[in-house]
Amino acid sequence: MLDVLKVIIFGIVEGITEWLPISSTGHLIIMEEFLKLSQSDAFWEMFQVVIQLGAILAVVVIYFHKLNPFSPEKTQKQKMMTWQIWIKVVIGCIPAGVVGLLFDKQIDKWLYHWYIVAIMLIVYGVLFIIVENYQKGKAPKVTKMSQLTLPMILIIGVFQMLAMIPGTSRSGATIVGALMIGVSRSLAAEYTFFLAIPVMFGASAVKLIKFGLHFTAMEAFLLILGMAVSFAVSIVAIKFLMNYIRKNDFKVFGYYRIVLGIVVLLYFGILALL
Repeated sequence: MLDVLKVIIFGIVEGITEWLPISSTGHLIIMEEFLKLSQSDAFWEMFQVVIQLGAILAVVVIYFHKLNPFSPEKTQKQKMMTWQIWIKVVIGCIPAGVVGLLFDKQIDKWLYHWYIVAIMLIVYGVLFIIVENYQKGKAPKVTKMSQLTLPMILIIGVFQMLAMIPGTSRSGATIVGALMIGVSRSLAAEYTFFLAIPVMFGASAVKLIKFGLHFTAMEAFLLILGMAVSFAVSIVAIKFLMNYIRKNDFKVFGYYRIVLGIVVLLYFGILALL
């Protein structure tokens, strides 16, 4: 029963931090330090993938109509515009997809360390504050998906690629990249949500193939429970973020990241010295 409670907590944390630009990896590393599951390391790796999958399903549900090019309720023009969205999403995912396929093992081996997470939390926290201060009072150049050009898409795609460094936050990195080139906050967030679909489905597929589907009944239950909780919380988190940024900027997330990064540095730094 204790693992069930822990799984619920992990699902809640993943559902919130996957979409708010504050790094789900950073939070899960801290949470794991205090709430270790009594399961194997292989299960823990799979569990992280599955709860991310739950978060992605929330985007699919919320934006299903907008992203569905086969909807009978859409005109031919609207269907063509939907296909254009998907083309821009696929192009934006190319940098992360290529690097992920080529260097997945190296990234896991060399970058998944607490000090990397802490540094990236702080770096992107500072970037959020700098970019928001720079853009203050300026009208965004791009407010519609149709206005995103190929160079803009590739720039945002490169920032998503940089998010493969733990602690960066995939949503945080892509939003920072989009803001830097004049994309509005709401479009930056929405495009970030869309980019997550193929990237995280692809990452999940790779992990599932790697670890297989051989689970005990209890393990399967914990995986499904974690995914369900992450899905439900993600629905709330996505709607909250979209409502929040209509009237507010991202600086509060920047300050939060800096504080969290310092906490991670101090906590794990002290442990390393003991």
